[in-house]
Amino acid sequence: MDLRIFTEPQQGATYDTLLTVAKATEDLGFDAFFRSDHYLKMGSVDGLPGPTDAWITLAGLARETKRIRLGTLMTAGTFRLPGVLAIQVAQVDQMSGGRVELGLGAGWYEEEHTAYGIPFPKEKIARLEEQLAIVTGLWATELGETFDFHGTYYDLKDSPALPKPAQPKVPVLVGGQGARRTPRLAARYADEFNMPFGSLEDTELQFGRVRAAAQEAGRDADEITYSNAFVVCVGKDDAEVARRAAAIGREVDELKANGLAGTPAEVVEKIGRFTEVGSERIYLQMLDLSDLDHLELISSQVQSQLS
Repeated sequence: MDLRIFTEPQQGATYDTLLTVAKATEDLGFDAFFRSDHYLKMGSVDGLPGPTDAWITLAGLARETKRIRLGTLMTAGTFRLPGVLAIQVAQVDQMSGGRVELGLGAGWYEEEHTAYGIPFPKEKIARLEEQLAIVTGLWATELGETFDFHGTYYDLKDSPALPKPAQPKVPVLVGGQGARRTPRLAARYADEFNMPFGSLEDTELQFGRVRAAAQEAGRDADEITYSNAFVVCVGKDDAEVARRAAAIGREVDELKANGLAGTPAEVVEKIGRFTEVGSERIYLQMLDLSDLDHLELISSQVQSQLS
């Protein structure tokens, strides 16, 4: 079971804060540092000092870390033209020495689009399908050849399909709880399928849908990595769990029901249940980025038991 650190910088974080967390992620032996791709806060937090751009952040971290994987969960397809996104991700992959992964989703948060003048189209899933085809198609085009794509929403002609990533193939993540189109997209394009904030029962059901879609598409379902994302709140005892829950404005019982919360033993036991239904990787959503002791506790008393 891989554990990855997942941050939500739109809730309030500077680049320096993210760098500190990323370096702690690396030093403490976690597999990867991921971040959301949002331009507007959610809930009652002030969000100060304001949003940071996901791929600019990852470009900086690419030069200041050495081992950890770096990626988005998820980049909003509404934010970037797919050709431009392919260039950005390939460049950051080169800057990192081949450590980048791309989570790409349709985009859903209409208010952030309104706040920053970003178009919010109705046909988001259909656009996402074309975006995935273009990004992966550009990277897969052989040097010296060109890439064409003629779709409903995007049209590319005689693209040199440059630059190329450092990796032979940048891993692509697709995720979500949609019952039909999401599994089909994952089966066609994803190296990893992520189930965000889902119950054990919903996770098992959705993993099964993705596996069935892969088989229908003629693909080995085991080629796909299956993962979950959960908010995390671990404490050495009940008092510490309660303190950490209060710091992020959440209730302990709710966190235990919907996330990974409790003592290390409780969290390891719950992770085990998700392992039984096929989860191979978990993204730990860290909402208090100032609490590096939290990361150390998870590393020493949770991750160590899963290795």
